[in-house]
Amino acid sequence: MTILWTILIGFIIGFVAKFLMPGRDPGGFIITVLIGIAGSFIASYVGAAMGWYRNGETAGFIAAVLGSIVLLLLYRLLTKR
Repeated sequence: MTILWTILIGFIIGFVAKFLMPGRDPGGFIITVLIGIAGSFIASYVGAAMGWYRNGETAGFIAAVLGSIVLLLLYRLLTKR
């Protein structure tokens, strides 16, 4: 159930990351949402493993948004034409 919750939150975080970093993405909406899901997974498990926060805390959501923004920025830099 935790994985499904992380995917759902990652979907929302993809929207938030896109809102905070507007512009054209090379992959479009679907890639942005997948990057949001990846950022959510990374932030959830790395942050919890480091002891920064527990699953379900607000700090985890903020970290997931920041992780998604960083991943989106890296994706834009790597796929820039």
